[in-house]
Amino acid sequence: MLQTSDIKKIVIAGAGLMGASMAQIFARHGYSVTLYDISAESIDKGKNLIAINQRSLIDQGEVSDSLSGETLSRISYTMEKDVFREADFVIESIVENMKVKLDFWKEASDIASDNAVLTTNTSGLSISEIATAVRKPERFCGMHWVNPPHIVPLVEVIGGEKTAEDTIKVVCDLALSVRKHPVAVRGDPQGFIMNRLQYAVLREALHIVEKGYASVKDVDDVVKYGLGMRYACIGPFETVDLGGLDTFFRVGSYLAAELSNAKDVQEPLAKLYREGAYGTKSGKGFYDYSNGGAERAIEKRDKDFLKLAKCLYGDL
Repeated sequence: MLQTSDIKKIVIAGAGLMGASMAQIFARHGYSVTLYDISAESIDKGKNLIAINQRSLIDQGEVSDSLSGETLSRISYTMEKDVFREADFVIESIVENMKVKLDFWKEASDIASDNAVLTTNTSGLSISEIATAVRKPERFCGMHWVNPPHIVPLVEVIGGEKTAEDTIKVVCDLALSVRKHPVAVRGDPQGFIMNRLQYAVLREALHIVEKGYASVKDVDDVVKYGLGMRYACIGPFETVDLGGLDTFFRVGSYLAAELSNAKDVQEPLAKLYREGAYGTKSGKGFYDYSNGGAERAIEKRDKDFLKLAKCLYGDL
């Protein structure tokens, strides 16, 4: 298996939102990147996403026109599967469907060099199960990026049952080489770490709305102006240490029993799902995104994330 210093050519399968963003990250840091997709339309959309992201970074002074041009020059696009034969490192970021991923990896891992490192950007599917379709599964692991990946530093590196320790190390080192913050996840837990925490918070947020304790906006405000600001700087265990374990123990002794332990998707979310209200992608979710609202919400999110990332971590 290749070492991190040997990795020069990266192939990303899937030219959607995540794949396009990852392509520009690696290209910005000097890697030769090929974005692969089975659809010419998807590739065109990927090119457009990269152009939008680059323009946004230029407008906000994060990159120069010349650096952006160099980044774009290192990205190529293809629908030819032979590209996997030349890859030192593969990231799969296709649809979140186990059968589709199994079919993809059965073919791609046969084409790829025995020395290539192989990863999947699944948000929570079992790495061990996907690996059943991978030839030489010891070189395969999860590499879960967080949307929008060209801004958010976290990368979860998840080992499956047959993943070699060397593979975890190479992938973590590669993430560091593009100025990301890797966290190694053991035991292949469903949802990994970030999504488990995210859904625990969402479950209680939905419970609070269902009970009528606060509105959707009020819950969002509590997170944005309180909890989220705290957690941007210190994690939950650091918070307990700084606040006092005695205090957290006493509060937990009466509050834990009051928290939601719902095992199914709660009605506020389920109802919107049944109505086809999928958020910014459909123009309506918990909030209304009509008349250009979706574009404005995404633009504001990215600007705010960039400000926060720069404040906490310096230049991207």
